[in-house]
Amino acid sequence: MDELVLLIEEDFSIDEICERMRGPSTGGLVAFLGVVREENPEGSVKALDFEAYKEMAIREMLRLKQLAMERYRLENVAILHRVGRIPAGENIVLIVAAGAHREECFQAASYLIDELKRSVPIWKKEIYEEGERWVEGNH
Repeated sequence: MDELVLLIEEDFSIDEICERMRGPSTGGLVAFLGVVREENPEGSVKALDFEAYKEMAIREMLRLKQLAMERYRLENVAILHRVGRIPAGENIVLIVAAGAHREECFQAASYLIDELKRSVPIWKKEIYEEGERWVEGNH
């Protein structure tokens, strides 16, 4: 099991994950943090519910990690995504790319969040004061 590729219910520590990513030749870490925004075009968001096909999601997240490490010559990658109900303002997803050079880390982080949203079986429901709705397409 990869301790840096996780589907979890509880919040995570960005500092702790970044510290675990450092190696002797690490020249940079690039992190993307996705949070539950309180306002969107549909109205005021109370929370988001995330459901996942866990075994398939982890397998795909591990595949993405391996691809990114090879393609961008990275030292390490972390991919954490929360599942369950997440209140407005809290963390949802963390992508961290660690490598010798910043450019590869930036490219990898962008690639990873785009591919995570495209290919990993995670579904999102938006919860509002006046109701809820499943979001189709990219979460």
